[in-house]
Amino acid sequence: MTNTAHKGRGAVSQTRHRFEKTSTVLSPEERAADDRAPPTELRPLRSASIISHNSSPDIPFDHSINPYQGCEHGCVYCYARPTHSYFDLSPGLDFETQVFYKPQARATLLAEWEKPGYRCEPICIGANTDPYQPAEKKLQITRGLLETFLEHRHPVSIISKGTLMLRDIDLLEALAERKLCSVAISIPTAENALKRLLEPRVPAASARFDMISALRARNIPVSLMLAPVIPAVNDAEIESIVSRAALAGVDHASYILLRLPHELKQVFREWLDNHIPERAGHVMSLVRQASGGRDYDNRFGVRQTGRGPYARMIRDRFRVACKKNGLSSGRQRIALDSSQFRRPGPQQMGLDFN
Repeated sequence: MTNTAHKGRGAVSQTRHRFEKTSTVLSPEERAADDRAPPTELRPLRSASIISHNSSPDIPFDHSINPYQGCEHGCVYCYARPTHSYFDLSPGLDFETQVFYKPQARATLLAEWEKPGYRCEPICIGANTDPYQPAEKKLQITRGLLETFLEHRHPVSIISKGTLMLRDIDLLEALAERKLCSVAISIPTAENALKRLLEPRVPAASARFDMISALRARNIPVSLMLAPVIPAVNDAEIESIVSRAALAGVDHASYILLRLPHELKQVFREWLDNHIPERAGHVMSLVRQASGGRDYDNRFGVRQTGRGPYARMIRDRFRVACKKNGLSSGRQRIALDSSQFRRPGPQQMGLDFN
């Protein structure tokens, strides 16, 4: 196992996962091979259900869909990384190079909607991994899902960093016309040099601000998600990012403080040691200050925003920035209409935009 940064990758090693019982000692030849930037492999994943349910009081949605598990965007801070442990894979490099996709997503969704007991409530696409990561350009799973949401008039929200979303602006506009769609765009940094290290395969922040403007021009509700705020890494950008997002057209913004569940602690520490070693100790000191002396406090109501003086300072700065730019703030969601839902069945004739 090496700790060498790879160009175009966020994690710097195959971090061991929490269920791993044995470790491997590599030969010099294997180490040399391991130092090469690993390629991306797309792997089909079939499941009996596709809608995930949660009852977390600090998450503004109850149902979500993730067309992909793992994400080639490679964001080193991604709190979904530890889910790769359930595949017996590393939350480090495996998470961004071993990407699972759900080829039967559309059919599985329709089957769930057909169930007599199904109750229509807004579903969030992309709560864990990005639905517009590079694989979507070829596989078009997210687009297929949006076509299904539109056909059956089901409300949907989307969280993404990917400008590939603009490919589907026709569907998003049609959904928004019926109050069936909202979008949240994640932008944690506008500095290109930092972006290349934090989220190496994500489009530049300038392209994401342009995407906000394009979506708003079609009357699609868009909010800013400034996530994560990382102490002594990107926290100085709060005011400028909120201001640029407001100019681009958002009217609502939220933020999340860095979360480090399970193996993500190690993934993030390795990133710090490789890319900003001179600040690594200070960063983790502030993280612990906001987490009651630990690397992560996973309690509801605390895990998203932290606690203590540093966390309060971030909260106050964010609120002031939003107020100054005329934005509402917080974790509330845009109201979507669930009354138009058309349950799947033989009477459904196909997609229309009328």
